[in-house]
Amino acid sequence: MSDSKSKVAVVVGVGEGLGSALARRFGAGYKIALVARSATVINKVADEIRAAGGTALPIQSDAALVEQVAAAHQQIRKELGAIDVLIFNGGRRSMGRLLDITPEVFEADWRGHTFAAFLWARQVVPEMLERHCGTILITGATAGIRPFPTSAGFAPAKFAVRGLAQVMSRDLHPQGIHVAYVNVDGGIDMPMLRKFRPEVKDEDLLKPSAIAEAYWFLAHQDRSAWSHELDVRPFSEKF
Repeated sequence: MSDSKSKVAVVVGVGEGLGSALARRFGAGYKIALVARSATVINKVADEIRAAGGTALPIQSDAALVEQVAAAHQQIRKELGAIDVLIFNGGRRSMGRLLDITPEVFEADWRGHTFAAFLWARQVVPEMLERHCGTILITGATAGIRPFPTSAGFAPAKFAVRGLAQVMSRDLHPQGIHVAYVNVDGGIDMPMLRKFRPEVKDEDLLKPSAIAEAYWFLAHQDRSAWSHELDVRPFSEKF
Protein backbone atom coordinates (compact mmCIF):
# COMPACT_ATOMS: atom_id res chain seq x y z
CA MET A 1 0.00 0.00 0.00
CA SER A 2 2.02 2.93 -1.27
CA ASP A 3 0.24 5.64 0.71
CA SER A 4 0.03 3.73 4.00
CA LYS A 5 2.22 6.28 5.82
CA SER A 6 -0.76 8.64 5.75
CA LYS A 7 -3.06 5.91 7.08
CA VAL A 8 -3.86 4.96 10.66
CA ALA A 9 -3.51 1.58 12.35
CA VAL A 10 -4.49 0.67 15.90
CA VAL A 11 -3.25 -2.23 17.99
CA VAL A 12 -5.53 -2.97 20.95
CA GLY A 13 -3.72 -5.11 23.50
CA VAL A 14 -0.04 -4.19 23.45
CA GLY A 15 2.03 -6.31 25.82
CA GLU A 16 5.65 -7.44 25.70
CA GLY A 17 5.07 -10.14 23.09
CA LEU A 18 2.88 -10.11 20.00
CA GLY A 19 1.24 -6.76 20.69
CA SER A 20 4.57 -4.94 20.72
CA ALA A 21 5.71 -6.73 17.56
CA LEU A 22 2.48 -5.75 15.79
CA ALA A 23 2.87 -2.13 16.86
CA ARG A 24 6.47 -2.01 15.62
CA ARG A 25 5.61 -3.64 12.28
CA PHE A 26 2.62 -1.46 11.51
CA GLY A 27 4.32 1.57 13.00
CA ALA A 28 6.88 1.31 10.20
CA GLY A 29 4.18 1.95 7.62
CA TYR A 30 1.28 3.66 9.39
CA LYS A 31 0.55 6.25 12.01
CA ILE A 32 0.01 3.90 14.92
CA ALA A 33 -2.03 3.97 18.12
CA LEU A 34 -0.99 1.58 20.89
CA VAL A 35 -3.79 0.72 23.33
CA ALA A 36 -3.42 -1.24 26.57
CA ARG A 37 -4.50 -1.19 30.20
CA SER A 38 -0.92 -0.67 31.36
CA ALA A 39 1.08 2.36 30.24
CA THR A 40 4.55 0.84 30.73
CA VAL A 41 4.92 -1.15 27.52
CA ILE A 42 2.97 1.17 25.21
CA ASN A 43 5.09 4.17 26.20
CA LYS A 44 8.31 2.25 25.67
CA VAL A 45 7.32 0.89 22.25
CA ALA A 46 5.87 4.24 21.16
CA ASP A 47 9.21 5.87 21.97
CA GLU A 48 10.99 3.26 19.81
CA ILE A 49 8.66 3.92 16.89
CA ARG A 50 9.11 7.68 17.17
CA ALA A 51 12.88 7.29 17.37
CA ALA A 52 12.74 5.40 14.07
CA GLY A 53 10.84 8.27 12.44
CA GLY A 54 7.29 7.01 12.90
CA THR A 55 4.17 8.49 14.47
CA ALA A 56 2.96 6.69 17.60
CA LEU A 57 0.20 7.47 20.07
CA PRO A 58 0.12 5.44 23.31
CA ILE A 59 -3.28 5.28 25.02
CA GLN A 60 -3.96 3.69 28.38
CA SER A 61 -7.44 2.19 28.15
CA ASP A 62 -9.43 -0.89 29.18
CA ALA A 63 -10.91 -2.48 26.06
CA ALA A 64 -13.72 -4.08 28.06
CA LEU A 65 -15.16 -0.76 29.31
CA VAL A 66 -17.58 0.98 26.96
CA GLU A 67 -16.72 4.53 28.01
CA GLN A 68 -12.97 4.00 27.80
CA VAL A 69 -13.19 2.43 24.35
CA ALA A 70 -15.26 5.35 23.07
CA ALA A 71 -12.84 7.86 24.59
CA ALA A 72 -9.80 6.08 23.13
CA HIS A 73 -11.39 6.00 19.69
CA GLN A 74 -12.22 9.69 19.87
CA GLN A 75 -8.64 10.53 20.87
CA ILE A 76 -7.22 8.50 17.97
CA ARG A 77 -9.50 10.21 15.45
CA LYS A 78 -8.60 13.63 16.84
CA GLU A 79 -4.82 13.13 16.95
CA LEU A 80 -4.18 10.69 14.08
CA GLY A 81 -7.30 10.50 11.91
CA ALA A 82 -9.83 7.88 10.88
CA ILE A 83 -8.76 4.28 11.49
CA ASP A 84 -7.83 2.18 8.46
CA VAL A 85 -6.59 -0.96 10.23
CA LEU A 86 -7.82 -2.24 13.60
CA ILE A 87 -5.87 -5.10 15.16
CA PHE A 88 -7.60 -6.58 18.19
CA ASN A 89 -5.03 -8.55 20.14
CA GLY A 90 -6.83 -9.62 23.31
CA GLY A 91 -4.35 -11.28 25.64
CA ARG A 92 -6.20 -12.00 28.88
CA ARG A 93 -5.69 -15.68 29.66
CA SER A 94 -6.94 -17.64 32.66
CA MET A 95 -5.92 -21.20 33.50
CA GLY A 96 -8.20 -23.75 35.10
CA ARG A 97 -10.65 -26.58 34.67
CA LEU A 98 -14.40 -26.10 35.01
CA LEU A 99 -14.41 -26.36 38.81
CA ASP A 100 -11.20 -24.37 39.21
CA ILE A 101 -12.37 -21.05 37.81
CA THR A 102 -14.96 -18.74 39.29
CA PRO A 103 -17.89 -17.14 37.47
CA GLU A 104 -16.00 -13.84 37.78
CA VAL A 105 -12.96 -15.24 35.96
CA PHE A 106 -15.13 -16.80 33.25
CA GLU A 107 -16.88 -13.47 32.67
CA ALA A 108 -13.59 -11.55 32.68
CA ASP A 109 -12.22 -13.81 29.94
CA TRP A 110 -15.32 -13.24 27.83
CA ARG A 111 -15.19 -9.50 28.39
CA GLY A 112 -11.49 -9.26 27.60
CA HIS A 113 -11.86 -11.03 24.26
CA THR A 114 -15.35 -11.21 22.74
CA PHE A 115 -17.00 -8.20 24.34
CA ALA A 116 -13.94 -5.98 23.90
CA ALA A 117 -13.57 -6.94 20.22
CA PHE A 118 -17.27 -6.20 19.75
CA LEU A 119 -16.90 -2.76 21.35
CA TRP A 120 -13.91 -1.77 19.22
CA ALA A 121 -15.46 -3.06 16.01
CA ARG A 122 -18.58 -0.99 16.62
CA GLN A 123 -16.41 2.11 16.98
CA VAL A 124 -14.44 1.74 13.75
CA VAL A 125 -16.88 0.06 11.35
CA PRO A 126 -19.24 3.02 10.68
CA GLU A 127 -16.48 5.14 9.11
CA MET A 128 -15.09 2.13 7.25
CA LEU A 129 -18.54 1.57 5.76
CA GLU A 130 -18.66 5.18 4.62
CA ARG A 131 -15.32 4.72 2.83
CA HIS A 132 -16.10 1.15 1.64
CA CYS A 133 -12.69 0.02 2.86
CA GLY A 134 -10.85 -0.94 6.02
CA THR A 135 -9.30 -3.93 7.75
CA ILE A 136 -10.03 -5.62 11.08
CA LEU A 137 -7.70 -8.38 12.27
CA ILE A 138 -8.45 -10.43 15.39
CA THR A 139 -5.96 -12.55 17.30
CA GLY A 140 -7.07 -16.09 18.04
CA ALA A 141 -5.44 -19.01 19.80
CA THR A 142 -5.23 -22.78 19.83
CA ALA A 143 -7.89 -22.73 22.57
CA GLY A 144 -10.39 -21.23 20.15
CA ILE A 145 -10.23 -24.30 17.91
CA ARG A 146 -8.64 -27.15 19.89
CA PRO A 147 -8.86 -26.37 23.62
CA PHE A 148 -7.22 -28.06 26.58
CA PRO A 149 -9.16 -29.13 29.71
CA THR A 150 -7.47 -26.29 31.62
CA SER A 151 -8.94 -23.58 29.34
CA ALA A 152 -12.46 -23.57 30.81
CA GLY A 153 -12.60 -19.78 30.77
CA PHE A 154 -10.22 -18.86 27.97
CA ALA A 155 -11.42 -21.33 25.32
CA PRO A 156 -15.10 -20.30 25.32
CA ALA A 157 -14.00 -16.67 24.98
CA LYS A 158 -11.77 -17.49 22.00
CA PHE A 159 -14.46 -19.64 20.38
CA ALA A 160 -16.84 -16.71 20.75
CA VAL A 161 -14.49 -14.11 19.30
CA ARG A 162 -13.85 -16.43 16.36
CA GLY A 163 -17.60 -16.59 15.84
CA LEU A 164 -17.77 -12.81 15.97
CA ALA A 165 -15.05 -12.61 13.31
CA GLN A 166 -17.01 -14.99 11.06
CA VAL A 167 -20.20 -12.98 11.48
CA MET A 168 -18.35 -9.75 10.71
CA SER A 169 -16.65 -11.26 7.66
CA ARG A 170 -19.89 -12.43 6.11
CA ASP A 171 -21.52 -9.09 6.84
CA LEU A 172 -18.69 -6.71 5.98
CA HIS A 173 -16.64 -8.35 3.21
CA PRO A 174 -19.28 -7.56 0.56
CA GLN A 175 -19.20 -3.95 1.80
CA GLY A 176 -15.46 -3.57 1.30
CA ILE A 177 -14.18 -4.25 4.83
CA HIS A 178 -11.69 -7.08 5.27
CA VAL A 179 -12.08 -9.06 8.51
CA ALA A 180 -9.68 -11.89 9.35
CA TYR A 181 -9.08 -14.15 12.34
CA VAL A 182 -5.52 -15.31 13.04
CA ASN A 183 -5.22 -18.63 14.86
CA VAL A 184 -1.92 -18.41 16.74
CA ASP A 185 -1.42 -22.12 17.25
CA GLY A 186 1.47 -22.51 19.69
CA GLY A 187 3.48 -20.72 22.33
CA ILE A 188 4.73 -17.21 21.57
CA ASP A 189 8.33 -16.41 22.43
CA MET A 190 7.92 -13.75 25.09
CA PRO A 191 9.43 -13.01 28.52
CA MET A 192 6.53 -14.44 30.54
CA LEU A 193 6.59 -17.78 28.75
CA ARG A 194 10.37 -18.01 29.01
CA LYS A 195 10.09 -17.38 32.75
CA PHE A 196 7.69 -20.24 33.38
CA ARG A 197 9.03 -22.63 30.74
CA PRO A 198 12.81 -22.13 30.68
CA GLU A 199 13.32 -25.59 29.14
CA VAL A 200 11.47 -24.77 25.91
CA LYS A 201 13.49 -24.75 22.68
CA ASP A 202 13.62 -21.76 20.33
CA GLU A 203 12.28 -23.77 17.40
CA ASP A 204 9.16 -24.71 19.36
CA LEU A 205 7.98 -21.12 19.75
CA LEU A 206 6.48 -18.57 17.39
CA LYS A 207 8.57 -15.43 16.98
CA PRO A 208 6.41 -12.33 17.56
CA SER A 209 8.03 -10.49 14.65
CA ALA A 210 7.25 -13.40 12.31
CA ILE A 211 3.60 -13.44 13.39
CA ALA A 212 3.45 -9.69 12.82
CA GLU A 213 4.58 -10.21 9.23
CA ALA A 214 1.60 -12.52 8.72
CA TYR A 215 -0.74 -9.78 9.96
CA TRP A 216 0.93 -7.29 7.60
CA PHE A 217 0.33 -9.72 4.74
CA LEU A 218 -3.35 -10.03 5.64
CA ALA A 219 -3.79 -6.27 5.89
CA HIS A 220 -2.47 -5.80 2.35
CA GLN A 221 -4.13 -8.64 0.47
CA ASP A 222 -5.81 -7.80 -2.81
CA ARG A 223 -9.57 -7.92 -2.32
CA SER A 224 -9.82 -10.51 -5.09
CA ALA A 225 -8.11 -13.00 -2.73
CA TRP A 226 -9.00 -12.09 0.85
CA SER A 227 -8.35 -14.61 3.63
CA HIS A 228 -10.87 -14.90 6.43
CA GLU A 229 -8.78 -17.18 8.66
CA LEU A 230 -5.07 -17.78 8.84
CA ASP A 231 -3.20 -20.35 10.94
CA VAL A 232 0.34 -19.64 12.12
CA ARG A 233 2.39 -22.19 14.07
CA PRO A 234 5.99 -23.38 14.48
CA PHE A 235 7.09 -26.00 11.95
CA SER A 236 7.41 -28.51 14.82
CA GLU A 237 3.92 -27.95 16.25
CA LYS A 238 1.52 -30.90 15.99
CA PHE A 239 -1.97 -30.13 14.73
